[in-house]
Formats: sequence, structure tokens, C-alpha cells
Amino acid sequence: MARLRFDSTTIGYGQKPVLYSISLAVPPGEVLGVVGPNGVGKTTLIKAASGILPPIEGRIYINNQDLNRLSPSERARNLAVVPQARQLPEAFTARDVVLMGRTPYLSWFARESESDHQIADEVMVKTATAHLADRQVGQLSGGEQQRVLIARALAQTPSVLLLDEPTAHLDLKYQDEVLKLVRELALEEDFAVVIALHDLNLVARFADRVALLSDGRVRNVGEPAQVLTPDELSEVYGIEIHVSSHPIHGTPLVLS
Repeated sequence: MARLRFDSTTIGYGQKPVLYSISLAVPPGEVLGVVGPNGVGKTTLIKAASGILPPIEGRIYINNQDLNRLSPSERARNLAVVPQARQLPEAFTARDVVLMGRTPYLSWFARESESDHQIADEVMVKTATAHLADRQVGQLSGGEQQRVLIARALAQTPSVLLLDEPTAHLDLKYQDEVLKLVRELALEEDFAVVIALHDLNLVARFADRVALLSDGRVRNVGEPAQVLTPDELSEVYGIEIHVSSHPIHGTPLVLS
């Protein structure tokens, strides 16, 4: 069963489509990488999957439920969005941020229970952020902040994780750490993960499948080696692109 499914979904702003007739299914344990040129609609796809942007046509299903028929709290119990780290409130502690993930389970004016705190502690251990609990997030590195955001998402106990350019503004070490963590969590927790990335080589290393967007549609979807080919990429990006095999990982290595 797909955790997340787009069923002939047209997505846009108002009645102006950006993406047409999108059909994608993401099963448990899979990382789907979404790629394409700037402005092609990667962020639009993430917004629609999060329920922020209702489809113009078609439907989006999460765990076989129509996403746009769910209340905001029901959506937040099923899926979590991991934004870029620079959106964090700097004066909050890392623990404060992670506990925000329990908000969908709280009634009005209720405080977090012992169980909520226990869940927060557990996900901070899983994301290697427990030692940061009492530090203000403004004092953390970009990679540490990104891990805190992933911990907040896990505190929602969702089944779907959505990430929009989570490695932007991170150096190579933290890019690697963050995406390895996402990859491990997908397998260990049976999450369906959708991740929008500009870096095709990161997608090749960490995604199980790739959806290549072009001209408002899914041009191709499949394993990285099937999608990240010289012919496909050269036509979509409008420049000559070469693809070889990564000498260490054996994944496609995209060169322009």
C-alpha cells in the first residue's frame, strides 16, 4: 500500500496550473527524489503533498485517505514537513523545537504530557541531537539545526516525511549526514519520504527512485540509473550533460 499517492493531480496557484496530471505512489520505506530545473514545480509538489496547496484537479491520498478531507491536526499526525534550517526560531532551545512536533496531539491550552516528553527524548536520541537539548538553536551549526528539524518531524509520529531542499546552505559533511539520516529513518521507521533536491548526485546516492519534472509534468520516474541518463538530463536542463559511475558508491555521477 502506498503511504502517499498522487492520482492524476493537477496542481497550481488559484486556477493557474504549474504541474499537470501527476501520478506518483510512494510506498513505505522508499525515498523518492524529485528533481528538475529551477521553477519546474518541485516546491509546488511538496506544498501539495503537505495539504497547503489543494489540487486543481485529481486527488492526493495519504494512507488511503483523501488528504484534503483531513483536518490540519489529522494531516499533521500523518505527515511531517522538514523545511530548511534557516526557518528556525533562534532563541528556542533544541528541546523546545522538538516538542513542537507534539502540537497535533494537544488540546487547546494543554501542556505536553510525560509521554510527549518521552517521545521527544526518544527522537532526539535517534537523530543524535540529545546532547543539544538545552542549547539555543541560534547557537547550532546548520547541520545540527537540520537534524533538530528532522527530530521535530519524527515527534509528530508521521508515516510520510516531506523535505524541500534540506541540504541547502549546508557544507558537504552535513549534506552527507542529513541525507544518510533520512535514508536510515525511511528503512527503520517505514516512512515514505519525498525529497526535493537540486543536486542530482545527492539524489543518485540517497534516493530509491527519482521523479524528473519537465514542462509541468513527470517526464520520467524510476531508479536513479534509469532516469539520470545523459539524453534525459541534457534535454531537460538544456545543456550537455555526461553521466558516469561514481568511483566509490557506484551510483550515477552527473557531470556538466
